Amino acid sequence: MKAASILTLIGCLAMAAEPKVYTRCKLAKIFARANLDNYQGFTLGNWICMAYYESRYNTTAQTNLEDGSIDYGIFQINSYTWCRRGTLQERNHCHVACSALITDDLTDAIVCAKKIVKETEGMNYWQGWKKNCEGRDLSEWKRGCNVS
Repeated sequence: MKAASILTLIGCLAMAAEPKVYTRCKLAKIFARANLDNYQGFTLGNWICMAYYESRYNTTAQTNLEDGSIDYGIFQINSYTWCRRGTLQERNHCHVACSALITDDLTDAIVCAKKIVKETEGMNYWQGWKKNCEGRDLSEWKRGCNVS
């Protein structure tokens, strides 16, 4: 009986750690509900395109950088400036634990991404956006998703 309980617990923990990879349209709907369309002048297409090129819509994406910081989640938000990983030199401008940026609930990631766009040079923070989305017709990113 005890062994069965332990195996069930291990199974639940393993399932919780699996990455959530959203579809383009599911993400478009989440972003639209979060009022990202035209936030600071950036269309929904910009947000969907950026998330694709930063994380391939993977909520648990993490990238270790040469400076020792880590980019987290669907928006690849950096630990040094924007979230708290536990080291003293981190600035944590979004007032959030980095672990909150790699969950299926995108609320903290979206709030932080909005802060980044508002307080920096817009979407220029994200290299994936600069290289692949900036200055392009991005209407295709929401096509067929039933979002306005």
